[in-house]
Amino acid sequence: MKDTQAQVQLHTCNGLTSCVHTYTLCFLFISVLGNFELRTFHNFKTPRAALDGTNQETSTPVFVEEEEEDKHQPSEDIRRSVEVLKNAAKTRKVAAEEILSAFKILEKAKLDPSGFLDTLGGTESPGRTWMLVFTAKKQLDGGKYFPITAIQRFDAVGKRIENGVYLGPLGWLTFEGRLSWKKRILAFMFERLRIKIGPFSPFDINIKGKDESEPSTKNPFFIWFYIDEEIAVARGRSGGTAFWCRCRHVESY
Repeated sequence: MKDTQAQVQLHTCNGLTSCVHTYTLCFLFISVLGNFELRTFHNFKTPRAALDGTNQETSTPVFVEEEEEDKHQPSEDIRRSVEVLKNAAKTRKVAAEEILSAFKILEKAKLDPSGFLDTLGGTESPGRTWMLVFTAKKQLDGGKYFPITAIQRFDAVGKRIENGVYLGPLGWLTFEGRLSWKKRILAFMFERLRIKIGPFSPFDINIKGKDESEPSTKNPFFIWFYIDEEIAVARGRSGGTAFWCRCRHVESY
C-alpha cells in the first residue's frame, strides 16, 4: 500500500505559539480531537505505507451472544466486514458506503473484548502503533479517509497513550498521557505536548493538571468494537467512529 503521507507497514492481510506552522499543526490536530477524539504517536516519518509480509497469527474474535457451538467462529458477515476494512487500509480505494456498512456490522456483533487490550497495546512497553485510516461522522452519517498522517501508540503494560499528526517537513505535533481500560472502554488524559517545527528541535509543554486519578468516562475515551493484529475499530466520546491499521517502522525526522 502506498500513501504519500506515511511510511508504515500493515500486518499481513489494518479537544500556541506565534509561529504559523505551529498554528497549522494545532488547528489540524484539534480538529481531529474535536470531531473524532482520535489520539496518539511515536516519532514517525511521512511518505508511504507498504503491506507487511511478516507471517503473523491473527487473533480471532468471539461472540458474546451466540450459541455455544458457534461462539468461537465469527459469522460470515463479520468476516466479510473485516476483509473490507483490511482492503481499505491497503488500497484506500474501498467506497465509504462499504466501510460504513462494515462499521455497523462490527458494532452490532458485540464481540468479546477480553483480548482487545493486549492486541491493541501489546504485552510489553512501549506498546504498539496504529495509523488512522478512515473516520466517520456521528451515527455513521458519512465518512472519509483521513487526509494526513495520524499515528496512535497504545501501551497496555505502561498504561500510556500517545497521539500525533505529522506534516512531513513542516513538522509534527504529539500528545502523551495515561490511559485506563475497563471492558471495551479505553479512557485517557494527556499530560505532555510536544511540537516540532521544520528543522528546529522539538520542544515540550507540560499540560498535566492536578488530577492524579485514573482516567474514566468523564475524560475522553474510545469504545472498541473490533481489534485484531491488523486493524482496530472504535467510537469516540463525541460519537464519531474510526478505524486504524497496525503500523511499524517508526522513524524520527
